[in-house]
Amino acid sequence: MTLPTPSADTPRIVVLGSLNMDLVLRVPHAPAAGETLQGRSIHHIPGGKGGNQAVGCARQGAHVRLVGCVGDDGDGRALREALTRDGIDTTAVAIDATEPTGTALVMVDDAGQNRIVVVAGANARVVVDEDALARALSDADFLIAQFETPIAQVERALHAARRGGCKVLLNPSPAQPVDIAGWPLIDTLVVNEVEAAMLSGLAADSPGEAAAAGRALRRLGVARVVVTLGSRGAVAIDANGARHHMAPKVTAVDTTAAGDTFLGALAVALARDDADFDAAVRLGIRAGALCVTRPGAQPSIPWRDDVLRGPLPPDWIVL
Repeated sequence: MTLPTPSADTPRIVVLGSLNMDLVLRVPHAPAAGETLQGRSIHHIPGGKGGNQAVGCARQGAHVRLVGCVGDDGDGRALREALTRDGIDTTAVAIDATEPTGTALVMVDDAGQNRIVVVAGANARVVVDEDALARALSDADFLIAQFETPIAQVERALHAARRGGCKVLLNPSPAQPVDIAGWPLIDTLVVNEVEAAMLSGLAADSPGEAAAAGRALRRLGVARVVVTLGSRGAVAIDANGARHHMAPKVTAVDTTAAGDTFLGALAVALARDDADFDAAVRLGIRAGALCVTRPGAQPSIPWRDDVLRGPLPPDWIVL
């Protein structure tokens, strides 16, 4: 498949991240220790935070290049084919013959809540060529990265972004400590309550607490912070203070990929209008609200036209 050539005003995003084949089990509830459940269904669905965020950006109208690694197996081929159908450039997705493609076991209960176990597989083999990545980032609006690939490679990517003059949007998930020296390399940090608490050392369970945690993270050198709060929306923190953006009420079917969908819409909105941080956060909330009403990871990620017509968040509150 030949990918379309982006126009001059098309947002350009490079994503460094994981690629998993999700094994999704629908269950009535999470099993207790020793309990055997009768599952409702099982599906193989493309996922991984890197793949999800790349799809989230592409469906919002961005030109996306993905840097990652898959195994030389059927799952790896299926993931690359799915990404290409979304118009994503996968030429920087390496194929490793020694490790299988990453896998995630996702249990989704009747309330739409998920529990996930990830086996990294080929994701652990991602290697960043700083020179090549810096060249790729020279005309990009954002580098997006998470922590489902080796941290040392994420750090290399952050330095490549600085050399390439590209802003960094980091989603430090799954949560783990970050080298303090790297904080000033991050333009926008997107964290949930657990990640905000771990990285700031402060509770982030309420909007007020999330604002305090976000301010603490900004003092480390990050320009902007978003703390996502699930059905309660998100708190945006920058030099102008903190605002709680509430979420519209929807009936959740599956929360898998909601955070990745939020991040993709946020990144593309910032690429289009970096000055309107609050509008970007609200667009991300609308995208995430639509995502949770649909099952699966990448199949649930909405397109831009759907998001623009989607449920409008209520007015925000200054914290």
